[in-house]
Amino acid sequence: MKANLFVALTLLGAAGQYAMAASPESLDSTTVKKKVSAWDRLHVGGYGEAVFTRNFYSDSYLRYSEPDKYRKGSHGRFDLPHVVIYLGYDFGHGWSMSSEIEFEHGGVESAVEIETEEAGEYEKEIERGGEVNLEQFYIQKEFMPQLKLRAGLQVVPVGGTNARHEPNQFFGVYRPEGENTIMPCTWREVSVSLLGRAGKWGYQAMFLPGLDSERFGNSGWIHDGSASPYEFKIANNYAFAARVDNYSVPGLRLSVSGYVGNSFRNTLYPTSSTKNDGIHGTVTIGSFDFSYSGHNFVTRGSFDWGHLTDSRHISRFNIAMPKTSTSKRQEVASDAVAAGVEVGYNFFSLSPALTAKGQKMFAFGRYDYYDSMARMDGAQSLGWCRRQKISAGVNWYPIDRIMIKGEYTYRILPSAYNNEPSISLGIAYCGWFK
Repeated sequence: MKANLFVALTLLGAAGQYAMAASPESLDSTTVKKKVSAWDRLHVGGYGEAVFTRNFYSDSYLRYSEPDKYRKGSHGRFDLPHVVIYLGYDFGHGWSMSSEIEFEHGGVESAVEIETEEAGEYEKEIERGGEVNLEQFYIQKEFMPQLKLRAGLQVVPVGGTNARHEPNQFFGVYRPEGENTIMPCTWREVSVSLLGRAGKWGYQAMFLPGLDSERFGNSGWIHDGSASPYEFKIANNYAFAARVDNYSVPGLRLSVSGYVGNSFRNTLYPTSSTKNDGIHGTVTIGSFDFSYSGHNFVTRGSFDWGHLTDSRHISRFNIAMPKTSTSKRQEVASDAVAAGVEVGYNFFSLSPALTAKGQKMFAFGRYDYYDSMARMDGAQSLGWCRRQKISAGVNWYPIDRIMIKGEYTYRILPSAYNNEPSISLGIAYCGWFK
């Protein structure tokens, strides 16, 4: 495994949406006066997060099914949510390669979990086959800034978090909870896309494999539908995704994005029965997100709505699957929703001395609302899937590319359940090394 990891780190190259924004200009331009060395064509970067959280509520798997018995509780966690290595190489003549190698929670995406919906059984969870989590790997040809062709494993640009998921792109210690719950995050697929920027407009259009409805569930809607336990991604169904960004107002970005694709039969499990005729499980997602930076304020927000056709049939199909299957065997909603907004102010801007040192201290507040079972087709929603979250905290930048974060969070559930306060501390870095 160590040998495989060494080879992967040596051969692969960098950078997700962050790389797209920061990738070097084509080196075969006529403005280049001298030969560029191979070392100069190599680009290395990354980001990482270390976190401590204390949750002031019960961690029992029965806390939602028997809330009266679990009104009190407390537990803590140390974690490495994401540690990422970017590697990239510019071959010249408009050709470049980028990749992103990610270690989530300090491991390789294989863990033992206690299943809340399965009587608290211990269960080995495998989110994606393989020993190394390769988040992105693609080759790009740039014809002009307005037109680039990209093929390989890349992030699906739907929603604000997927498009901008580095720790300097959100205030909280963890990524925004709503989008991270109802959609894959970070959502990546082997795909082909066209992208570019012309004046005040940027765009990306993508052709990709469809989601797998076998892995949909109640608490996360389609969140796990992009994962595959196999060494390949099943592509019986196909999908399209697109994103458009506008930068007409200085400091302001307005973005819309969307996804559409069928999800039923995108599995190895037999679906040829006549009772499945006409079932498509079409997933449609519409999203709006924005960010504004100016006058020492930073504001970000997003709204997402998703719809799944044939959700009643898919729910029954999944519940009937064998316990040994990769399915969650749960009901899935026809509709899910997530919305969030955050505002931060840099108080160090009031001090010329701290500003001269390049230090920043943002005090921020954030509100999230999300419901993974916003609408059901012929079944009853689970109330605890509808949540609000209020957060407040600080982000301190002692130097550029280093962030120290502190946050208090109060998650509000419907009155039949117990609310969930917590406090989190984290330190993170994000940037290019060369």
